[in-house]
Amino acid sequence: MNRIATIGMFDGVHKGHQFLLRQLVMEAEQRALQSLVVTFFTHPRNLLTGSKERLLTTRDERRALLEACGVDKVVMLEFGDVRTQTAGQFMHYLRERYDVIALMMGYDHRFGSDRLSLFDDYVKAGKDAGVEVLLLQEASSSPLSDVEWYKHTAASDRPYPISSSLIRKALQEGYIEAANEMLGREYSLFGKVVHGKGLGTRLGFPTANISLSDPDKLLPKDGVYAVRTEISGIVYQAVMNIGTNPTVQDRDEPRTYIEVHIIGFEGNLYNQLLRVEILHRLRDEQRFDSLNALRQQIESDIRHCTQE
Repeated sequence: MNRIATIGMFDGVHKGHQFLLRQLVMEAEQRALQSLVVTFFTHPRNLLTGSKERLLTTRDERRALLEACGVDKVVMLEFGDVRTQTAGQFMHYLRERYDVIALMMGYDHRFGSDRLSLFDDYVKAGKDAGVEVLLLQEASSSPLSDVEWYKHTAASDRPYPISSSLIRKALQEGYIEAANEMLGREYSLFGKVVHGKGLGTRLGFPTANISLSDPDKLLPKDGVYAVRTEISGIVYQAVMNIGTNPTVQDRDEPRTYIEVHIIGFEGNLYNQLLRVEILHRLRDEQRFDSLNALRQQIESDIRHCTQE
């Protein structure tokens, strides 16, 4: 069956992406075509610039979120396999390999090694490849500037487009509520519960130490967060610390830990997979003069979570 497609990394599958994908699905229905999303296993920027882009979603998360938007098919490609193709060659590839006869692209979207600059150039290249190129409506935006958006303070008249880069910046600066608002859901971390240093148990607050399933997943700014998690169908409130444990850190080999105290849970979670949804940030991570002072602060953090 012939298809209408769109191309992109779609990291985070945020509200802007969701807006675009709704247009794709509606256009597919109107034309009696299948909807197709073409994305990539790894971020193209990693190959193009040599940088290491931390991502908002793992491959599995991204695929599941894209499918949840109602598209008929998701194809993930290795960017290295197609990076030398011009826009026209890539559209011809999509036509021959995936029966794509129409392609929807954003006003500022660019692809192909020839980096065409004008939308009309893509229309012409598509026509030569047997692919009709359509213009997507501009994605939704926030009426706040970046800093104002994070802090939820005075509004600016300047709209600010929602983007994966802006969400990454919000997370890296600790503005979790702003990131969640742009994503349209709570940002989450997923991984296996592994053995830690046992400090939480000694303090009376046992923690699940999480090793991320994907090391490329972006961690929010170090600090203490209110989170929730589901275990055996029961949703628990929890407190999560991301950081180096400065009160008791190994000064010779500091590393970042993800530790979750699940309020009211008793049981063994070692080697189990756990997903935590991050609700909001409670405070910075800090060094305490004694373990007793640390214990008192943890008690305060738990009270904040249970009182909300």
